Parts: sequence; structure tokens; C-alpha cells
Amino acid sequence: MRVAVISDVHGNIFALESVLEDIKGRDIDEIVCTGDLVGYGPFPNEVIAMIQEKGIKTIQGNYDDAIGNRRIACGCDYKTERSQKIGMSSMNYTAMETTEENKEFLANLPFSLTLEIEDKTALFVHGSPRKINEYLYEDSEAVAEVAEEIEEDILVCGHTHLPYHRIIKGKHMMNVGSIGKPKHGNPNAIYTIIEVIDGKIKTEFIEVIYPVAKLTAAIKETDLAEELVEVFEKGNS
Repeated sequence: MRVAVISDVHGNIFALESVLEDIKGRDIDEIVCTGDLVGYGPFPNEVIAMIQEKGIKTIQGNYDDAIGNRRIACGCDYKTERSQKIGMSSMNYTAMETTEENKEFLANLPFSLTLEIEDKTALFVHGSPRKINEYLYEDSEAVAEVAEEIEEDILVCGHTHLPYHRIIKGKHMMNVGSIGKPKHGNPNAIYTIIEVIDGKIKTEFIEVIYPVAKLTAAIKETDLAEELVEVFEKGNS
């Protein structure tokens, strides 16, 4: 069984379209999204419509929770004034742009999902099993703690936008990266294929080129912070 996992779409319809087109040719049995459909990019409603149209199993990200439940903050960790400016601009725009029907959809997304992949069990969350907005960075103490706490063979998360696959005390800890707002150093969307073959768990990280210029041109036509253009062009925070 081959499972494609996408995460952190963040209102980027062009990245989502390109990634789903790439997935078509990879013999995938299931697609899962680990949340954050909205925020930052200018197309929250279009992204939600496509996720629904394709029947993609999706869990709730912290941004989905914030917009769906009309919170005043997204639960993001802003380390600079610049990132805070971008974040507040994004929250205001996304809250105004997202339809009431789509806010209800976001509010009702599940916190987690469990799947059987051959003889292994995978737990999908956005941040961590403990908290929707907890950052499980690759070398953090938190990821080691969670590895000891989970019963499943595999933990799959997003939220940090930084992909990795670590094995900690026999548990496979994975972050699938971000297709919509990458932070891995280039603007390409990135997603992950998980496969179990003869009891062995394998991951493949796939980078997909998408029309970034179309996205940034659309951003310039909105009230979103102009600093977002550089964020999408360079693939950083």
C-alpha cells in the first residue's frame, strides 16, 4: 500500500493542483492531508473545494482551527516582527475571505487519523498527538518524548514545514513538509510517499515545481502583506 501525504497547503491552489497531478502517476492507494488548508495564500475557498472534490482524508491544522472557530490567533510561533506582521495580515485576510460554509468545514475536521498501512499502524496529526500546534522538529526533545508515548508504529505530522524521517526506539517519526508554503530553502512544493514493503517502512520525499509567479501575482492583488511574496519565492519563513 502506498500512501501520499500532503500538508500545510495554506491557500496555495497552484501548489495543490501541481502536487495532485504529480501524484496521479505514482500508483498511490490513498491520499491524506495533515492539515492547514488555509492561511497565507490567497485561495482558501478554492483549496477547500478541491480537497472536498477529491475526497482527500484531512485532519485539522492549527490554522484551520483558528479560522473555523473564529479565534483571534492561529497558534503560530512568531520569532520576528516581520513574521508577526505576515501572520496577522494572513489571519485577517483568511478570516474575511473564507466562506461561512467553509469555516464550518474547517471547524469540524478531526484532530487525528489512524490508518493501517499493510501490517503497520500510522497515526496522522498536524502538530503532535499532544497539541495541534506543537512543533516536532527533527532534533527536538519533544519528538523523542512523543516517540516514547505513542502506541502506533508510525507518527506522521506537518506544521514545521520541514520534512524528515527518524527512527526513535523503533518508532518511525515523520514530518511530510509543506506543499503550499515551503520552508526547506526553495519554493518547490514537497510531499511524502509512505510505503510498507515486507514489513519495512519506506518514505520518499517528492519535490514538485509549481507556478510560483502566478501565486505571487495573485498575492499582490490582495491586502496580504507584501513580504509574503519573498516568503513564497524563496521557500523560507
